[in-house]
Amino acid sequence: MFNLSKEQAERARRIHESSLVVDTHNDTILHIIKTPPFITSVSNPLPPRRTLGERSEHGQIDIPRIREGGVKCLLFAMYVDPQYTARLRRLVQMMDAFHSELARYPEQVSLVTSYREIMKAVKDGKIAVMITIEGGEPLEGSVEALRAMYRLGARSLTLTHFPRNELGDGSGADSGSHLTEFGKHVVQEMNRLGMIVDISHLNQTGFWDVLELTKDPVLATHSNCKALCSHHRNLTDDQIKALAEKGGVMNLSFCAGFIKDGIGFGDPEAVKKVTIHDWLDHLDHAVELVGTNHVGIGSDLDGGCGFPDLHDVTKFPHLTEGMVARGYSDSDIKKVLGANNLRVFKKVLS
Repeated sequence: MFNLSKEQAERARRIHESSLVVDTHNDTILHIIKTPPFITSVSNPLPPRRTLGERSEHGQIDIPRIREGGVKCLLFAMYVDPQYTARLRRLVQMMDAFHSELARYPEQVSLVTSYREIMKAVKDGKIAVMITIEGGEPLEGSVEALRAMYRLGARSLTLTHFPRNELGDGSGADSGSHLTEFGKHVVQEMNRLGMIVDISHLNQTGFWDVLELTKDPVLATHSNCKALCSHHRNLTDDQIKALAEKGGVMNLSFCAGFIKDGIGFGDPEAVKKVTIHDWLDHLDHAVELVGTNHVGIGSDLDGGCGFPDLHDVTKFPHLTEGMVARGYSDSDIKKVLGANNLRVFKKVLS
């Protein structure tokens, strides 16, 4: 994969093991909750349900594989598919399933809601896990629901998914609209509570609205560079620069379709055309724009993403090897692996 010397390989191993590696987005809860996440059929059945604690041949994330990959803090997204009419109830089901799963492995994982709790969990040898909500649909137009989810441990909200919702347009349904008044209220309330605003999936006009409104840095938890791949989910150079100027972090996903043009979801042959070198090209491009203080990792594993070089969480050390191969310094690699996101966590989370 990389023609590293023995010394370089040892350096990469040392950097990775000593870093607090953060992954800002996964959809693993969809594979753990017992009730089906999507409409399925006999010809398209769901894979077997999994547990977080047991190593599985299915999916991409579980505790044994997290340990193997050296990842120490992960943000677990709660995504409610638009098919659900009782969206808030569905989110409550997901939160309950996740809390129940964490309770089975108290010696392995720790639910965290602040920077201090993250650092304590890692010091105690546990995996720090944070709850995020992907898409504002479950709020059902109610800021009270946002506050309730905060009390249940959620510390980040991705404002939209692909479609439009009560907060604004998703990138897949971009009419050029601004955030709604409710969307603006949600951003302001998240600032007040100490929650991270996530602009991944948001349309461009909404993105600029958020940067004008927010007093805190924001994250793109799983987005890539539009200059290298034209997918509507990716960020333009101007957006990347503005995000950095606000103190935020752009986290690069492992979604093949967001890395190289012409790669569709559900096409395993096309996915094979994407390599870790393509992912590193996105990293290099972002760093050329804003430096190494504003880029991180948001895999989107278990969300239909990944490719052969980065097919599950055990492959995170390849990212460190790749950065060594491309000449990044130890300190810059540590920033990308997690320190940049930790800076935002320390600033924003109450």
